[in-house]
Amino acid sequence: MRTRTLLTLALSVVVATSGIQTAFAQLLTEQEPPRRWVNEQWQTDFSMAVIPFGDVGNVLGRDQIPSIDNPVFLPIAQETTIPGIEPVASVEIDGDARAYPLRLLMWHEIVNDTVGGKAIAVTYCPLCNTTLVFGREFDGEAVEFGTSGKLSKSNLIMYDRTSWTWWQQFTGEGIVGERSGELLELVPSRIMSLDLFEETYPDGQVLQPDPGVRRNFGANPYVNYDEAFRPFLFDGVLPTDIEPMERVVIIKVKGEEQAVSLSYLAENAPVMLGKYEVRWTAGQASALGASVIARGKDIGNVQVVENPGPNESDVIHDISFAFAARAFLPDLEILQ
Repeated sequence: MRTRTLLTLALSVVVATSGIQTAFAQLLTEQEPPRRWVNEQWQTDFSMAVIPFGDVGNVLGRDQIPSIDNPVFLPIAQETTIPGIEPVASVEIDGDARAYPLRLLMWHEIVNDTVGGKAIAVTYCPLCNTTLVFGREFDGEAVEFGTSGKLSKSNLIMYDRTSWTWWQQFTGEGIVGERSGELLELVPSRIMSLDLFEETYPDGQVLQPDPGVRRNFGANPYVNYDEAFRPFLFDGVLPTDIEPMERVVIIKVKGEEQAVSLSYLAENAPVMLGKYEVRWTAGQASALGASVIARGKDIGNVQVVENPGPNESDVIHDISFAFAARAFLPDLEILQ
């Protein structure tokens, strides 16, 4: 295994052809990958990394949680199998609106899709309750993402099937491999109930189950997880200023990260976080509560906008558990 001396990546430029940013990150080298990784026949360049290998937990094999790579959709008007209160990840690009039900993302975690002509990856980590959408073009070419079967801080580690770089889902950062230190492009998205999606996008489409994967869709394999005393597969320090499993809305605008707890928002909406307005309305079931998703407690729908009013625009945000927010953003201020 070849090694390099300790470097500092000091670039902060946008690579226009790929939609990927290079972050300020310390490149850790001279680490030997665990024998397990070698035996798994990864094509990843392990001489490049921005995290210690000891921070990576091995849970499953590569792609044992299968991504959806050839998604099939149904017009929302024809969708009759999913209760309207269930949550979906919604993406709209140039009039092309699509809903990705969490009942499917729960079992797949990644959907490689093209929306409005843009190649995207819709990702969901149920352990952190983190749903993020990324652009998936490198150097002008669309790539696919898959699940690595590994976690860091209880959060999904993805990999791309071109460079085999490992990517941290919460941050969108390349953490192991040749693209270590780079940041994926974030794409605006929202978590909303299927009913609200239909109301907002009456001509939208809804992702359908992969016929090659048989799962008990609509069931929640993490029963009462959002009320657990401690998060699953997390060995870090839990926050003391907020309940670890409290949901927090995080504005993910680079350099402007701000957050508000969902419980505070539900009582005080709308809430202003600087120039951003955070809204809440009832009518969405928790995907990580009851054994049947549709019976989960009502956690409501969230929207974050800039310039509230006729010219408002959606702001990139996420709704994560507080333990994950603190683990990845230790200095994040959370209104609660």
